Amino acid sequence: MPDSRQTLESVAKALLWPSGGMHLWPSGATSTLHSHPRGHLVYAARGVLAVHTERGTSIVPSNRVAWTPAGFAHRHRAHGQTDMRILFLPTPLTRLLPEQPVVFTVSDLARAALLTLTGSRVHDAVASSFDRGPLARVRRVLVDELHQAHEQPLNLPEPRDDRLQAIARMLYEQPSDNTPLTELGLSIGASARTLSRLFHDELGMTFHQWRTQLRIYHALVLLADGHDTTYVAQACGWANPSHFITTFTNIIGTTPGRYRNGRGRADATP
Repeated sequence: MPDSRQTLESVAKALLWPSGGMHLWPSGATSTLHSHPRGHLVYAARGVLAVHTERGTSIVPSNRVAWTPAGFAHRHRAHGQTDMRILFLPTPLTRLLPEQPVVFTVSDLARAALLTLTGSRVHDAVASSFDRGPLARVRRVLVDELHQAHEQPLNLPEPRDDRLQAIARMLYEQPSDNTPLTELGLSIGASARTLSRLFHDELGMTFHQWRTQLRIYHALVLLADGHDTTYVAQACGWANPSHFITTFTNIIGTTPGRYRNGRGRADATP
């Protein structure tokens, strides 16, 4: 679903069919806001995807897969050279998945199934055999894996309150800012107590948790662009790279170095 801001080169590298396919996006490419009549999965075989909905932004590195049910308006953005895989699911299988957008951890088996179902090797066979035979069985295995998978949100909820939006804008622009919530509140005329309550009631997390999610999001983007761990740690507000490595590993499941070098993901096979 590329829009006019994407290059002709990126459009030429798309290989899509009714059930899904692949799209090779340059860093920074985006889609317009859109929705689909069928639920779908998106997976970054390479790079990092951000999936934006009215509920916020989900970050999808290569050890996660994002599920968007039918009818949810959304848009995608690529960070780094991104190999996006998309797979639409028939209604009977979608009943096994949540009714709202979520992000799952992706097992080795689920990853292999996704790459198989969205690769160029099945392109010619899809029209006649996707709803039956081996491909249909692979698709069922994938959904069974996701049905058993843990939800692992890398989510930045979208604030609605004007005061939270002001805080969010400041930290989006400068994720390394370590200004305490009390001082941030003074700059917008709100107390730390009020802001803490708003973060809890509106976003379902503490300010520290929200800022950490924001920083990990930016860290994934910078790593996808090839920056080293020390640079990324400093750019995202960690004075001590070892503390950044620990936080990143606890949330993402692999170290920044392994993620940057591609050892935290499977090889993508077209």
